[in-house]
Amino acid sequence: MNSFCKNIMFFIFIHAIAIIPLIASSSSEPDQGHHDDNNMRFLWFDKWQVHVVNDLSNKKTLLVHCKSKDDDLGIHNIAAGTEYNWKFRPRVFGNTLFWCHLAYDNLHAAFDVYWENEALYYKCDYNDCFWIARDDGIYLKDIRNNRVEYRHSWKLG
Repeated sequence: MNSFCKNIMFFIFIHAIAIIPLIASSSSEPDQGHHDDNNMRFLWFDKWQVHVVNDLSNKKTLLVHCKSKDDDLGIHNIAAGTEYNWKFRPRVFGNTLFWCHLAYDNLHAAFDVYWENEALYYKCDYNDCFWIARDDGIYLKDIRNNRVEYRHSWKLG
């Protein structure tokens, strides 16, 4: 490859790198909170928010410890009727995963709260996942269909 071709390739590469942040900044706010169901372009640029809601009875406190491969979000004690939440951007090249350990009294549950999956994206309306801890288990709020679905049970220990 001659010098001219190398210079052209370098020029294209530099411009591609310069354009990506512009696309990210213009794509980070979903259009009125909704995405076209078939539109997965630039999904990784959107900012996501995960909520862990304490809907336990009798004013029970919920212990929440969430992390990813790269980030330990720490241990939080969540009062009844409140939530713990955080925002993040998925990795550009994929494999973003967050999981949580929840506990109260002598019960606990550990499960994934965000992973790259079209069904989860749809239920979370492409940017907002709500996990709800109730006395009988853990639920995921399906925002699109305005319902909650049972996902995980509590374990003794």
